Amino acid sequence: MSEAEAPAATEAPPAEVKEAVETNKMVVDLAAKNVQALPAKSYLDQTVVPLLHEGLALLSQERPPNPVEWLGLFLLKHKDQPAAQLTPPPVTA
Repeated sequence: MSEAEAPAATEAPPAEVKEAVETNKMVVDLAAKNVQALPAKSYLDQTVVPLLHEGLALLSQERPPNPVEWLGLFLLKHKDQPAAQLTPPPVTA
């Protein structure tokens, strides 16, 4: 593509791109609504179990003196993070 054919940096994105972005937003919104409509087991499997599983695995490695508090802090600290980025909370005596 020559410089004459290249789109200007200040041009608005094509209509197809705007439409794709809007469609993606609708799919994400629909998925969030559908999660709440799932049966209890499926809802928990998709929303809580991955984080809980990771927390329990780290809890069994750390073995803090206050495991319930440790797990609660872990869940609160990591509620918005993907499982791959998790780090354990500090162990308090």
